[in-house]
Amino acid sequence: MKLDCAIIGGGPAGLNAALVLGRARRHVIVFDHNRPRNAVAYESHGFLTRDGIAPREFRKLAHEDIAKYPSVTIKPDKVIEVMPNHEGFWLTTSNNVMYQARTIILAAGLTETLPRIPGIHDFYGRSLFSCPYCDGWELRDQPLVVISEGSNIFSLAKIVYNWSRDIIVCTNGANLLHPEQLSQLRHKGIEVNYQRIKALIGKEGRLSRVVFENNTETARTGGFVTPSWDQSVSFGERLGCAMTPSGGFVTDDYGRTSVRGVYAAGDTSIVVPAQLIVAAGEGSKAAIGANTDLSHQDFG
Repeated sequence: MKLDCAIIGGGPAGLNAALVLGRARRHVIVFDHNRPRNAVAYESHGFLTRDGIAPREFRKLAHEDIAKYPSVTIKPDKVIEVMPNHEGFWLTTSNNVMYQARTIILAAGLTETLPRIPGIHDFYGRSLFSCPYCDGWELRDQPLVVISEGSNIFSLAKIVYNWSRDIIVCTNGANLLHPEQLSQLRHKGIEVNYQRIKALIGKEGRLSRVVFENNTETARTGGFVTPSWDQSVSFGERLGCAMTPSGGFVTDDYGRTSVRGVYAAGDTSIVVPAQLIVAAGEGSKAAIGANTDLSHQDFG
């Protein structure tokens, strides 16, 4: 069977795209090998009517919604190759099965690499997070640490200040703050520490102390960290899709990339802000873009 659309990735973007395309009576397969980036999180926030939902519960409810539409299938398989042809694309999976699709939506999201700090993975998703809008409320008025080795550190510190006035900014050995930025932070009572972080101390994912390489330490109960991000799959790059400076794919208002028949949604295209509700909305737009173009083709 020739698919109208193959969706690579079963996160909120891919699932919402599948829902919209299912309601448009399109034949769709969502390829999802169940490696979501938010698996470390216990709760997801900022999604109206679903604030605080566990990612696993969100997926379950989404699958139940999609199951109402018989033209949509969710396959627990991984796409390993995408090749263009005159009718669209051939997709090969890890189970050595080939599918033909008229269009594809890239929605596999990003992979994260955290700073190389001993113990950081023990706290990430429990008391250290990447998005203040997702988890700032839960950490409000607590002594927080902001960890970043990138140029966004000044902006991140200013945003976190909305939730707590007790902040220490840690560059982990980097020196990316300009004197004026440093002055502004100190004027707000925000301490800046340029030492590398030797260890993060706490129990059961709850941070209690940050220890620096000079053996000084500070009591902190949580905070925010900036990972580096890469595309989870390289199909878009190999197909020639133009990319943004931040590492996402250039898309129009309906998820169309620079390559005909290829759409991108969620973190795959926008990178930040990486919120559940934003990704779901991006999936909806990409689905509408794909269905619109398929409809034009059917009349062409």
